[in-house]
Amino acid sequence: MRLPYVADPPLTQTPHDAQILARVQERRAPGSLLPLDRALLHSFPVADGWNSFLGAIRAGTSLSPVIREVIICRVAILNGALFEWDHHAPILSQAGFEDAALQVLRDEHADLAQSTREGLLSPRVEVVLRYTDAMTKTITVADDLFTAVRESFSTQEIVEITATVAAYNCVSRFLVALDVGEKNSAT
Repeated sequence: MRLPYVADPPLTQTPHDAQILARVQERRAPGSLLPLDRALLHSFPVADGWNSFLGAIRAGTSLSPVIREVIICRVAILNGALFEWDHHAPILSQAGFEDAALQVLRDEHADLAQSTREGLLSPRVEVVLRYTDAMTKTITVADDLFTAVRESFSTQEIVEITATVAAYNCVSRFLVALDVGEKNSAT
């Protein structure tokens, strides 16, 4: 990483910081702090907000694990966030996503429609990937693509999908800029 990681666990200066640390540790339980946490905890307020927001995105939405993790993994590929990919691709596999479909996901130039016709992707996964690509690459979403999203997902799901794409673009940019996990400097 481009900055030193804080200790695991880091020293806290105030009871408020100790409460923040406890919340981050609770979210990671039964494991230990991730390198991402040890970078964020240089700023307890940032770590606290991050923990709350990303905790809601990861565990509080109505999205299926496949849809959620497809988004996260695709953003990781598009932005070159290898730490993010290495952390989330196994979760996607455990949720039942096939290895051949993972290969499609890894190829940012893959023909998504062809992969759907071949049965590698479901139509819902294809539209989520197209939406994720648009939000990540150009930020704007064409009307016809948004119509396809509306035909496939509820209003609540659309908000949650959009927030997940946006959140993990934030995550990937943090990871890559600071080289968290020392994944990007190795390439």
